[in-house]
Amino acid sequence: MQLEITGLSVEVAGKRLVHDITLAAGSGRLVGLVGPNGSGKSTLLRCVYRALRPAAGDVRLDGTDLHAMDAREGARLLAALPQEAGTEFDFTVAEVVAMGRLPHQRGSGRASAADTEVCARSLDRVGAGHLSGRGFLSLSGGEKQRVLIARALAQEPRVLVLDEPTNHLDIAQQLEVLALVRDSRLTVLTALHDLNLAAVHCDELYVIADGRIAAAGPPHDVLTPALLADVFGVRAHRVRHPETGAVQLLFDRLAARTEPAEAPAPTAP
Repeated sequence: MQLEITGLSVEVAGKRLVHDITLAAGSGRLVGLVGPNGSGKSTLLRCVYRALRPAAGDVRLDGTDLHAMDAREGARLLAALPQEAGTEFDFTVAEVVAMGRLPHQRGSGRASAADTEVCARSLDRVGAGHLSGRGFLSLSGGEKQRVLIARALAQEPRVLVLDEPTNHLDIAQQLEVLALVRDSRLTVLTALHDLNLAAVHCDELYVIADGRIAAAGPPHDVLTPALLADVFGVRAHRVRHPETGAVQLLFDRLAARTEPAEAPAPTAP
């Protein structure tokens, strides 16, 4: 399913945070949003999963305006994992993941055997099947994140929107989750903090700075030293991953402090 964002602008409390953004995520593609903190990535994603209504522009799924769909129809097509996702009540992990089936249920909303099977399979896909009977609030941050990803997968969407999905995960879990997202063959739009993870796993990147698109394209074309200096304020050194060939980055401060030159020895009178 194609996700298209056209001319999208967002205003909050009279201040424009996102300015006329247009981007697309093709069917089955993993598209990343990267940029400094406060650049507008999360605000843009909140419009995509309908937590915010844009001041201008629209979000379309295969040409249909997402904001014109009823909530149940939209939730059957698009699932989201916001940064602040969670629950204040101590549901079991199985109950949290089962919430992903609600858009597919009618009448009493009771879970069917098929719903239970989908939920169990989703937990297994993120390596969290053994947590099924645990209380959600008793989990570590990384365990909670995996369970919430399982809930999104249990929704069986065609588009997945993720805001920093690797938060609280150790490096092995980060790699596993992003590989799982790639292998899902869903259309994925995700904000990522780690530029090296974005370079390896994303098909295309959009760099957001001050609420605008600063660059877009394949990671190798986008993550240039000049752009990284301008947008992130760092000096970047590009290297190739020895197995995948993907661009990887080493960073220095842009204005690294230099040691003062040694004072000349005094001369004899």
